[in-house]
Amino acid sequence: MTILDEVKIGNKVKVNLELSKDRLTKETIEAINISSECTISDFKITDGMGIGVILNLSNGKNEWFFENEIQILDEKGNIIEKKVNKTKNKENNFILNAVNNINYEAKFKSSELLNPINFISWIIFSLKDIL
Repeated sequence: MTILDEVKIGNKVKVNLELSKDRLTKETIEAINISSECTISDFKITDGMGIGVILNLSNGKNEWFFENEIQILDEKGNIIEKKVNKTKNKENNFILNAVNNINYEAKFKSSELLNPINFISWIIFSLKDIL
């Protein structure tokens, strides 16, 4: 579940300043200290891996935030707990556990190097740090 499933433009959110303080200007930090409740004015692709939000701050300026730097508020101003997709986490853990348990031994004979099973084992072992 992404932030796009949970909020729309115009919804209120609360900025967690501790998670974003290191990259913000002094002016933005002061605006958040005045009021950490902001309005979503747009969405932005952050780094190809997620969606960020552009917020309208208390000083009238806009600033973007990663989705983990904000907390979604309901109509009464209470924080809505984020839903975690447990099925996806279980699938990821299963895959990571399977890949991490693969042991690769270096092959030096040409017949071992040309064996497709050895090649597949090598490629999986090599890619496990990327996954």
